Amino acid sequence: MENFWLVALLGVSLIGLFLMGYDKRRAQKGEYRISEKTLWTCAVLGGAFGMTVGMYAFRHKTKHWQFKLGLPLLALIEMFLLVQAAM
Repeated sequence: MENFWLVALLGVSLIGLFLMGYDKRRAQKGEYRISEKTLWTCAVLGGAFGMTVGMYAFRHKTKHWQFKLGLPLLALIEMFLLVQAAM
């Protein structure tokens, strides 16, 4: 069962990474953006690790303290819960 949660977390993290890159590209083009509510929803559903990586890889949302502090903290919580579920 823990393999399921690991794969699910990896999948949602990849989606979060993609969303950060996609939103950055749209911001550069001046196009319609992904809402912060959608980004946070993805993060809370398990995508915080991928979104944290994406935030720094794409230099996106790094000036927003909510993202700069919140995403890494949420990623740590999600990793802790995953480890606890595996025990």
